[in-house]
Parts: sequence; structure tokens; C-alpha cells
Amino acid sequence: MASPEEMVDASETPSTPKSTYKDPDDGRQRFLLELEFIQCLANPTYIHYLAQNRYFEDEAFIEYLKYLQYWQRPEYIKFIMYPHCLYFLELLQNPNFRSAMAHPANKELAHRQQFYYWKNYRNNRLKHILPRPLPEPVAPQPPPVPSSSLPPAPPATAAPSPSPMQYNNMLAKNETRNMFSAGIDRRKRKKGP
Repeated sequence: MASPEEMVDASETPSTPKSTYKDPDDGRQRFLLELEFIQCLANPTYIHYLAQNRYFEDEAFIEYLKYLQYWQRPEYIKFIMYPHCLYFLELLQNPNFRSAMAHPANKELAHRQQFYYWKNYRNNRLKHILPRPLPEPVAPQPPPVPSSSLPPAPPATAAPSPSPMQYNNMLAKNETRNMFSAGIDRRKRKKGP
């Protein structure tokens, strides 16, 4: 037991925190949890779920969404696999969008628009990335030749001959057809008694 003098000395000294919280993994788990949550925002169905369960009515949750905007900075954006989540995070800052996502029709509209964006993304990018070829210079047309001096036309052929690749494919198809139609039976038969 402590003497009364020691108790007085202890009460006079300012209280220092006994232990400060030290994150054991230096924030790695928090980083991963926030990354996972923000990437879930790329899914309109998940946003609809949040709206249906009234998460968007909680002021703390709205503040958390504002806090997550740091993911748009270059040092963090490189970890994001689904960039649509940043677009939806920006839209979620608007109260009208948050309330609209509670309706299933708006969820379907957002999902459909996202699908069409992905469907046409490559073609739209190629339109802007690939250089357009220069127009071919138009050569002057030769003067018309009288019809009496034209050479006779070559004889018409019945059909163009297939390329070797087409010929090999035709052989392979025809061989399997002929094998069954010629009466070749590859099944094992039981020998008679």
C-alpha cells in the first residue's frame, strides 16, 4: 500500500497517457478496408443497397464519403482497379443522387449506362487515339477510249478456286462425313458364340 505522501505526489503530477494507440500494421488494414469499400461503390446495385437501408441519411456516413475523396489524389488512385467508383463517389456527394439511387429504376439506369460505357469504351478511345489516314490523292482519269479498240474480255470462270486454307478445311469436313456414310463402323462388336 502506498503512503499518503506518495499518493499526494502522484496526484500533483499531471496525468500522462498510460499508453497511446499504436496501429500494429501501420495502417495497412485500414487502407485495405477503405480501398475495398470505395471499389464497392463502382457497383450501382451496392449503392442502391446503401440507399435502401438508409445509410445516406446518416450524417456520419455522409462525412465518411467526403473523407474518402482523398482517393482521387494520384498517390492513391494507382491502387484502384475499378475507376467508376471514383465517379460514383463524386456523384454521392450530391443529395439528389443519393435519394434517387433508392429507386430500382435509377439503379437499373445507372447499371445499363455503365454497361454501355464498357461495351463501347475501346471503340470510343480508338477514335481519339489512332491517327486518321490522309486522304489518297486523286489521280487524273485517262481520257475515254473508243469501244472499238478495246481488247476482248477474258473468258468468265465458273467459281474462284478456294485458297489452300479453305481446301484443308473442306477435306477435313468431307472426310468425317464420308467415313460415316461409307459404312465404316468403329464400334466394337461382341464376337459371336
